[in-house]
Amino acid sequence: MDYRAYIEIRSDKRFGKPCLKGTRINVYDVLNWLANGMDATSIKSDFEEITDEMIQACLAFAADRERKFRISV
Repeated sequence: MDYRAYIEIRSDKRFGKPCLKGTRINVYDVLNWLANGMDATSIKSDFEEITDEMIQACLAFAADRERKFRISV
């Protein structure tokens, strides 16, 4: 998955944190919700602008960051 289709980093939005395009919801919020037991259905219910693809993009973004971190260490 090319998460860049769903995630953007802009210095004028949420202090440059990666956010879901068209929203002010940052990737770390979505990952935190998942880590704390929310499922995709609950997240989408609470935030109607979020899609399954956006949630998958957040996971892909985190996986890519982890991979890049491991390579640079």
